[in-house]
Amino acid sequence: MAQGFLALILHAHLPYVRHPEYEYSLEEKWFFEAITECYMPLLMVFEKLAEERIDFRLTFSLSPTLLAMLEDPLLRERYRQYLQRLQELARLEEERTAGDPDFAPLARLYRHHFDTVADYFNRYNGRLVNAFRKLAEMNYLELITTASTHAYLPLLMLQPESIYAQITNAVQYHQAIFGEMPRGIWLPECAYDHGLEDIISELGLQYFITATHGVLYASPRPKYGVYSPILTKSGVAVFGRDPETSKQVWSSQEGYPGDYDYREFYRDIAYDLPLDYIGPHLHPPGMRSDTGIKYYRITSEGLEYKEPYRPERAREKAALHAGNFMFNREQQVKYLSAVMGRPPIIISPYDTELFGHWWFEGPQWLDFLCRKIAYDQQHLKLITPGEYLDLGYPLQLSNPNPSSWGDKGYHEFWLNGSNDWLYRHLHKAAEEMIALATTYPEAEELQKRALCQASRELMLAQSSDWPFIMTSGTMDNYARSRAENHLIRFRSLARQINEGTIDPAWLSALEQADNIFPHLDYRLYQSFESTVPVELTAGAGML
Repeated sequence: MAQGFLALILHAHLPYVRHPEYEYSLEEKWFFEAITECYMPLLMVFEKLAEERIDFRLTFSLSPTLLAMLEDPLLRERYRQYLQRLQELARLEEERTAGDPDFAPLARLYRHHFDTVADYFNRYNGRLVNAFRKLAEMNYLELITTASTHAYLPLLMLQPESIYAQITNAVQYHQAIFGEMPRGIWLPECAYDHGLEDIISELGLQYFITATHGVLYASPRPKYGVYSPILTKSGVAVFGRDPETSKQVWSSQEGYPGDYDYREFYRDIAYDLPLDYIGPHLHPPGMRSDTGIKYYRITSEGLEYKEPYRPERAREKAALHAGNFMFNREQQVKYLSAVMGRPPIIISPYDTELFGHWWFEGPQWLDFLCRKIAYDQQHLKLITPGEYLDLGYPLQLSNPNPSSWGDKGYHEFWLNGSNDWLYRHLHKAAEEMIALATTYPEAEELQKRALCQASRELMLAQSSDWPFIMTSGTMDNYARSRAENHLIRFRSLARQINEGTIDPAWLSALEQADNIFPHLDYRLYQSFESTVPVELTAGAGML
């Protein structure tokens, strides 16, 4: 057996940014970029490793909002059109740069990249969830879930029914799509507070991930720190994030992605070329925003001076950094195994969007890393949290510490002067939803549709993305508008349900606009004190 284990955990999430009311949506472009630059490049790396029978294991957290968008026919068709415009632009760039020794090879690289992802997308007929499912069935990926709309759960604790609904619906939706129950859950933003483990345990989930100090400062203090999971009183295992691997990959100053040979993210042809040339291929057309075609490497700090990107040098650097990462982990497990007397597990969680979008060479780095670890598993072996639990090592009973992986480590990024106004409305809406679900346990037809849509609007309003964006100040007007609109829709539905004045036409319009979770059961919000039994089902037949 290896001296220790490495658990690479990729968390893939985007807010629900489906906007059928617009021909072009800048927010939908977030989704399209992630498909092109992250999800498909990673899936192609994993499938190539599987074809070559490289022994690797990764854990992939797929948020229900992301899955819903990946499955949405409208967004799949819009993505095809988006990708076609990029393919056309890449071909124009091949013509424009022909003969240029620095940029012609890069234009060919991007044309090949867009054509390759288009072929891959068509191979699955746009159903990328089937690619994830295939890799999971082959036992290369362990797929886990997160809260339905990535709600920041510790700040919703006033109404535990609301948290129960968020997690239960997520588990059911995951099971409906992938055909099996997820073993673990990614707590949104790794945010934990006391009591969450009870709901997680009740739903049959076996583990979750926290920030480093969520385990390190648990009570009693864990004997093995973050290098062995702890066990809560409810029987759920808790894995803590390793700080060293976080810094090596995440940090723009000390981490690998900041290397001067890697591609510069912030220099895109959308801002370098004339608008009359590039405008028709932008999204939306005529509005300057990144195309993903970037011709320069990082070179130095700042954007004043940049040298042309050299893919072969970047690839060599990715291989070098993968080897360095593996060497450091081997040294870690050699030391830790001697101290602990059993194999440690190093938990390395990352946002998936880092690999390919922010760090263009990230998928290459993962490819090299998986191959290097598979070649010599004497010291280090890739594993998933579920597989580690199956090994049966005794776990220390301990209470995790409230925490998150946000700035300063707790809840301030999601609750501060820029967004605190939101929570009184979320709590009030949750109270109303619990009352509605408890008052009308056997609703039918129009009333049932309205109750289910009210549940959707509440869940969408609870997304952690809205307070996050308000704090970061990037698109705070959009975030505020989304939260307000979902709350207004919820309040209007609640009033119509109680007054018996449901507007069928308006309800149908809402169902078409916010069509996430078509089989969401509003009774998930019933009061815990209610004695009315609710029969909940999940499985492939839900879709």
